[in-house]
Amino acid sequence: MDFKGSDTIPGPRAEDQLPHTAQSAAKIVIVGGFGVGKTTMVGSVSEITPLTTEETMTQAGIGVDDNFGSASKTATTVAMDFGRISITDQLVLYLFGTPGQQRFWFLWNGLFEGALGAVVLVDTRRLEVSFDVMGRLEERGVPFVVAVNSFPDAPRYDLEELRTALDLTTDIPIMECDVRRRASSRDVLMTLMRFLHSLAMTGARR
Repeated sequence: MDFKGSDTIPGPRAEDQLPHTAQSAAKIVIVGGFGVGKTTMVGSVSEITPLTTEETMTQAGIGVDDNFGSASKTATTVAMDFGRISITDQLVLYLFGTPGQQRFWFLWNGLFEGALGAVVLVDTRRLEVSFDVMGRLEERGVPFVVAVNSFPDAPRYDLEELRTALDLTTDIPIMECDVRRRASSRDVLMTLMRFLHSLAMTGARR
């Protein structure tokens, strides 16, 4: 769009403007392996049109990117996804979805900077990918919850079995979700906020 000759730059669209009641905001990152549903989660729950940096996948990624379980996937995030959701009239969450391919993980450090907490999306067909993801969050001291995205062809396990398999401590919430559904994605974010609140209250009592 060419703005030459114009004295003004268009402001944000009405749908993108912050609620006038907003008093505080928090940065949340959504992480996980390749094709686990991060872009879908941001898109399903965001109250604004999400920003995505998806690019068409090419043959150059064959043998480099692990697309197990995502053979029909034709595009991938190469930088980040961005969305926003109002949790209350006063609190707004800014959502940053990370790229899942390991060759783009160098971008994670910047996305983790200033994050209040994180959602780790898990695919039960590829649990092993989650260890590196959670390890990076622990290194940065970013609290997280684990959400098991329900793929139709993925094996189902009891949540406590998954807790043991993922070596999660008993205090870290783990839940099932369907990131295609706004209500399900919102519930995951609410669980994260309750978890962060409990951590803050525990720290305050010490």
